[in-house]
Parts: sequence; C-alpha cells; structure tokens
Amino acid sequence: MSELAREELSALAAIYCEPGACEVLAASETHGISFRIQITVKEVLDTDVLLKLFFHLPVNYPSTVPDISVTSDQLTRAQCVDVREKLLEEAKQHLSEPMVHDLILWVQQHLKDVIKQSATVCNEKTTLSKGTEDGIWMLLLHFDHMRAKAKYVKTVEKWASDLRLTGRLMFMGKIILILLQGDRNSIKEYLILQKTSKVDVDSSGKKCKEKMMRVLCETELQSQHKRFQMFEVKEYSSLEELQKEFETAGLTTLFSEFVPPLLK
Repeated sequence: MSELAREELSALAAIYCEPGACEVLAASETHGISFRIQITVKEVLDTDVLLKLFFHLPVNYPSTVPDISVTSDQLTRAQCVDVREKLLEEAKQHLSEPMVHDLILWVQQHLKDVIKQSATVCNEKTTLSKGTEDGIWMLLLHFDHMRAKAKYVKTVEKWASDLRLTGRLMFMGKIILILLQGDRNSIKEYLILQKTSKVDVDSSGKKCKEKMMRVLCETELQSQHKRFQMFEVKEYSSLEELQKEFETAGLTTLFSEFVPPLLK
C-alpha cells in the first residue's frame, strides 16, 4: 500500500480515537488496507444516527477511489446504499489526494439531505413498480458448523439448483460461508428452506434444523459486482485465497466488512 495511505490511516486513528471508532480489519502489501470508521451524526430524522463506514484502500489509492460500504441500524438498507453512492460520487472529486477524512466530514454535513432525497426516490420507485421486486439480489450467510457435511453440501447444492441460484459454498478453516445470487423471491425461499428444514444432525446424530446460521448481508447486486455463472463448493487454504475469490467478483468491501471479524 502507498505511504500516503499509511499516513492517512495514522491520522484517522488519531482523530477518531474513541474506543471502537477506528478499527483496521485487514492490511497487506498486495491487497491494500481495509478499516472501519464509526461516527454519530446528530439530529437526523429526529434522532442521532450511528454510521459504520467501511473503507478499502487498494494498493493504487489515492489514484483510484476507495471501496466503500455503509451500515446503520437507524437507516434502511436502501438509504445506506444511497449514502454509499453519494460518497463514491464525492470521492471522484478528490482523486490523487487522501480523501477519507473529507468523505467523513461530507457525510456528516449532508446525511440529512441524502436521506430526504432517498425517501423521495423510494416513493417514486414504489409507485412506478406497483409492488414488483426487480433486479438480482445477493445473500451472504455464515454457519458455525456442519456435522453431516457431505449430506449438508448435497442439500445446499440441490436447493441452489432448484431455485436457480448461483454463488459459492465456501470452507476456509473453521469459517463456513454461503454466498448466493439470484431473484429476490428465490433468495427468500432459500432462507425459508435453510431455517425450516432438518438439514444437519445434532451431537447425538439426530436430524435437526439449522440454528447457528447468521445472515451477514442481504442486498441488491450493484453494477460493480460480478454475477457468478454457477453454484460451486470450494475449499480455501488461506484467508488470502478466500479474499481473492471475493475480489474477483467485485466484492472486496463485502469481504472486508464481514469476513475478518469472523476470525476474532
């Protein structure tokens, strides 16, 4: 990563020095650096909004804009996506210079306006779509374990095939992830199957439902994301190998936001 990126991260850590306000998630010379900044924006929607901003600075940053992801318990997923898109637009105005602090200041100043605009656009889309749900969606799931692994894998493969979902069932050490892409209704149906079917066995060998699954992310596929052409089961020997899988699919930010914390 560039010396500018190192210096900028050091400055950010000094500015956002409260516990949990600035956290490095991953760093390497070949993949760049990923970190999270947590801020509170005052008086938005009659309440304070806690924003978690995830940044991935690629090795050629700041010659290219960072990957950005936005999450907040006070905002809808659509609002978070709109905030992210506005931040990426703003980032293009700061190419070739360190920009993360400027982007954070920008979102603090403009969050209220972005949310208002997002609500207007959302209402217009609802009117035009008449309740339809278009587009391709993506789902990332985390599993604690699979005792009856061979049977479990075959079941997941069948569900993905029946619902015409593509993606990956990924094993890396103790980490087990399922990444799915497809029609939103099919994604929802998969979740129902996953939660209600006796897909594994308990410690005594009896069939049981999956109780240790977590939905890490469910969102609409964005233009920078690549579609998987099929569903595959893959084993990875290292975190770097798993990270490369996400990067190839244009999902660097998704990886940085959700995978490294699973190792803690």
